[in-house]
Amino acid sequence: MDVDFYRPEMKSIIDTDAPLSRVASGLSFGEGPLWDKRSKTLIFTDIIGSRVHRWTPGSGLETIIAQTGHANGTTFDRDGRLLVAGWSSRTVWRQERDGSLVTLASHFDGKKLNTPNDIVVRSDGSIYFTDSDGGLFIPGMEGDDLQKYLDFSGVYRIAPDGSLHVIAKDCAFPNGLAFSPDEKRLYISDTWQGDIRVYDIAADGSASNGRLFHKLTGPEPGHADGLKVDREGNVYSTGSRGIHIIDANGTLLGRFHVPEETTNLAWGDDDWRSLFITTFHHVYRTRVKVPGIETW
Repeated sequence: MDVDFYRPEMKSIIDTDAPLSRVASGLSFGEGPLWDKRSKTLIFTDIIGSRVHRWTPGSGLETIIAQTGHANGTTFDRDGRLLVAGWSSRTVWRQERDGSLVTLASHFDGKKLNTPNDIVVRSDGSIYFTDSDGGLFIPGMEGDDLQKYLDFSGVYRIAPDGSLHVIAKDCAFPNGLAFSPDEKRLYISDTWQGDIRVYDIAADGSASNGRLFHKLTGPEPGHADGLKVDREGNVYSTGSRGIHIIDANGTLLGRFHVPEETTNLAWGDDDWRSLFITTFHHVYRTRVKVPGIETW
């Protein structure tokens, strides 16, 4: 693997001998990777293709949900049910055990959401999602109402009782999001600014003290899009030429190269040391030395 080492700590995270292998191809806009520990498979979305796919090691690719409303980010709730940021549907929805789909959020203050982008779950069952407006403008989106009704692009929390709360309005284009290991910090990518912001999370789930955590750099193609955090608190972000790894103090430790522009990433396999990376047309897999934070 081709790696840029900016700090010596990077050597304890990345193994240059670990291969970067392609596990899935033929996508239009790969996103939303998510490891399912129950079935030992990878779930991910094809936004433009409007599909949710599953990749099984040794068996390959299958479509598990078609016509998704151009679904974007995915995660599991505490009960292992699939949660989806429905970009073009302008909703956050859940797949029930029987395969039916239930809408969890569609409006704020009586106005339609923009286009929900990415989604995570806290240990208390709260659901956090970003709501940028990219799905209103990107070719391939669909819908009879592409008007933006909210005058901000927000970050939201769906409380365990189902109520919807806006927790941040200060991102130009909120995108990926991830918690620190102790859940006291929430990291959010701001794609337009090329920033990662961080917020303090209180016991009641509210956010405060939003501030710049790290500004991505690099002249090669790549954006602040998806991000994840490992068990030591290091932040992994899509960015110029691949994946950037930043320590908990906001210092860039290094980056490893991916042959295409990256869109998102997810931990996986039994030890949570595999890193699955989506690009527009493919899904890649590599191995790292530090395990990631396990999903439900």
